[in-house]
Amino acid sequence: MTTTRAALRRPTTLAALALPLALLTACAGSPADAPTSEPSASEVAEASDARETATLEPRLVLTYDGGLQVLDATTLETLADLPLDGFNRINEAGDGRHVLVTTKDGFTVLDTGVWAEAHGDHAHYYAADPELTGTTFTAEKPGHVVPHGERTALFDDGTGAVTVIDSEHVADGPEGARTFTTPSAHHGVAVELEDGTVVVSEGTEDARTGIRVLDAGGTEVDRSDACPGVHGEAVAADEAVVVGCQDGVLVYRAGTITKVASPDAYGRIGNQAGTEASPVVLGDYKSDPDAELERPTRVSLVDTVAGTLQLVDLPASYSFRSLARGADGSALVLGTDGALHVIDPLTGRLERSAPVVGPWTEPDDWQQPRPTVRVLDGMAYVTDPEQRRLHVVDPATGEIWKSVELTITPNELTGVLGGTHSH
Repeated sequence: MTTTRAALRRPTTLAALALPLALLTACAGSPADAPTSEPSASEVAEASDARETATLEPRLVLTYDGGLQVLDATTLETLADLPLDGFNRINEAGDGRHVLVTTKDGFTVLDTGVWAEAHGDHAHYYAADPELTGTTFTAEKPGHVVPHGERTALFDDGTGAVTVIDSEHVADGPEGARTFTTPSAHHGVAVELEDGTVVVSEGTEDARTGIRVLDAGGTEVDRSDACPGVHGEAVAADEAVVVGCQDGVLVYRAGTITKVASPDAYGRIGNQAGTEASPVVLGDYKSDPDAELERPTRVSLVDTVAGTLQLVDLPASYSFRSLARGADGSALVLGTDGALHVIDPLTGRLERSAPVVGPWTEPDDWQQPRPTVRVLDGMAYVTDPEQRRLHVVDPATGEIWKSVELTITPNELTGVLGGTHSH
């Protein structure tokens, strides 16, 4: 493993954001009215190899041709290599511990093996060996997974079936889930909001046309068919949902659907990255309807409050795995020039461009590996398939904090901070 001098200390960005769990301090003395009992052996024995740790140990999951690898997100040590045939995709499950692996049979639960047990004013942290649990949400053609708040929505493109489950119970399988089916099967997406409202795509196998809004009881309360080529979604601050179209986006915010049009007749936005830290959603932007594979050099910024769309020119093209958001809401784009570009989402100003990997070209086949960026705990993790390496970058400074040589050629990438359970 190669480590830069910066690796001698963990960046303040990572340390300050180490856990979104303010109550999970070290096991200090508790006030008189707080629980004082420690967890029993049975309470922590969720895995036979479970061990207690000083803090949560965030983990990364990588796919490669023939399996999955799980890494320690801090040390970049490989913790598990799990063979799995086929082209497998990985999705956040929403509980901070598990990952949903898209396989030929459906969505299979991967336990990354890191969690916390909350006890009054403190918590205990545990780690175990990662494993494929065998629990599967069966799907004919598994598609998008969207965790939001405390719920996770799974979409079956083969049947149009939508399964929504409490994120904290995703490892238990589909029992008790909320389910419904769209009028026609299509490559779709759904997201459930805090009040039970569901925003779900509308379309057929031949054409995707818009969205429907269902209330907590499943009754349609609003819809729009003004979104040709629906693809992808993102949630911004105040639960504003953005869905991409071939000519702009649809924004569902505060009970109202608004169309935000592209400046071009064909201005396709199909991949987005949102964050609760910003009302602005970062998206790709393609303007050539005849291109077999367009390599765009502009990205879109959709302000969900103002209902506006701004385009930002970049010094290089990018791919659909190039978009991410910083902890402060900044818009991050990994360019084919090998640099991580940081954009102010409100002004559209390119703040900095930090070199991370060598120049690369987007493959013609979307399933083939290409450099990918994923933000976890405030740090940007960037894969370099050609060199079989993984880098950790501080977006605030552009500094490469740590790098490691991998034993596989990485494809997809995601990560978890560690799930939390209360007693």
